[in-house]
Amino acid sequence: MSAASDSAPDAASGAGFSAASHPYRWVVLAGVWLAYFSFGLTTVTLAPLVGVVGADLGLGHARMGTVLGAWQLVYIASALPCGMLLDRAGPRWALFMALVAIAGSNLLRGVATGHLSLFLAVAVFGLGGPLVSIGAPKLTSLWFEGRERGFAMGVYITGLAFGNMAAFSLTNSLLMPALGGDWRAVLWADGGLVLATGLVWLAITAHPVYRAVEARPAGGTGESQVQAFVRLLRVPAVRWVLLMSIGIFFFNHGLDNWLPEILVSRGMDAARAGFWSTVPTAIGVSAALILPRLATPSRRLPILGALYLAAAGATLLLHGAEGMMLAGGLILQGVARGAMMAVAMLILIEIPDVGPRRAGMAGGLFFSAAEVGGVLGPVSVGLIADVAGGFTIPLAVLTGVCVALLAMMAPLGRALR
Repeated sequence: MSAASDSAPDAASGAGFSAASHPYRWVVLAGVWLAYFSFGLTTVTLAPLVGVVGADLGLGHARMGTVLGAWQLVYIASALPCGMLLDRAGPRWALFMALVAIAGSNLLRGVATGHLSLFLAVAVFGLGGPLVSIGAPKLTSLWFEGRERGFAMGVYITGLAFGNMAAFSLTNSLLMPALGGDWRAVLWADGGLVLATGLVWLAITAHPVYRAVEARPAGGTGESQVQAFVRLLRVPAVRWVLLMSIGIFFFNHGLDNWLPEILVSRGMDAARAGFWSTVPTAIGVSAALILPRLATPSRRLPILGALYLAAAGATLLLHGAEGMMLAGGLILQGVARGAMMAVAMLILIEIPDVGPRRAGMAGGLFFSAAEVGGVLGPVSVGLIADVAGGFTIPLAVLTGVCVALLAMMAPLGRALR
């Protein structure tokens, strides 16, 4: 009996044990999916409530734009330290603390009394968000290999899409009526759900197989964190991917956070705008599952370029009134948002100087850079909409960002070769 029980940990930690072939990898992926669902829910939880929260707290488009960009501002500073923490300490407790911080952000939003308190409550999300978005590719690099790694990244990104979809479709149609029109109670309910997800993650990662994989030596090169950081930044392909990440997040966050208001400006009521806002997330689910898996090394750049074209097409078609033109824009937006980040991350972590050993730090660099765009996107769209009196010019700015992303494809290709 003792010999049998002693052999179980050895089997998990011995040289013959492969995390990439163990069935428990799918349970771990389910836990990552739940964490990303909570992330996605919270990134846009205020978007369907912009009108009612702004009216209640006396905030216009420009000030609400600064609120929507608050967490990305904190994220920029915290992403790289979070990546280093994940490389050093492992993802189990890091992701749990991330979910606690995200839940706390939702709960604090529900007690906000003005611009500053709401800004600070949203900013708290920036302390937890990086640990989820960096921890997810770190975990997939530990538990999956080859084409299955791309599929796993696509799967967990659907958690982001479903979280967005839940916020857009259920907030005004179900939660607000059920909770007496109290936007504060809606945010508290979201916070409770995220906290429950954190407890589920702890339960999943208590399994001996998970603990054995996380306890394995990382196989580092002996270089310091500062040396690894400098080494990564010296790689031209890494720098181009980081620059692209700014544009990707400018597009995603700028359009995602203001989409319900853009649709309201096209004549929809809040509930219908919320449902139409789920079209990109629904399309994005399929794109996230299919395109990263198809993005083998020889196909990655063409697929990424096609996604940038789809994003540009979306910004042009969203100028249209309700109908086929608008629906086409939402579909193209969904294709682009569903896979751009995953394909870019695949390119980054499989650059020879990155790999699983530096996936956490590389992810930290990616999201530190990306959230510059994540801040500028919603803030710029809100500010320009206030000045211009509508969303025509902000959509044109987003088109320009997509054109800039397309222009970066050629130098990235040369750097990868």
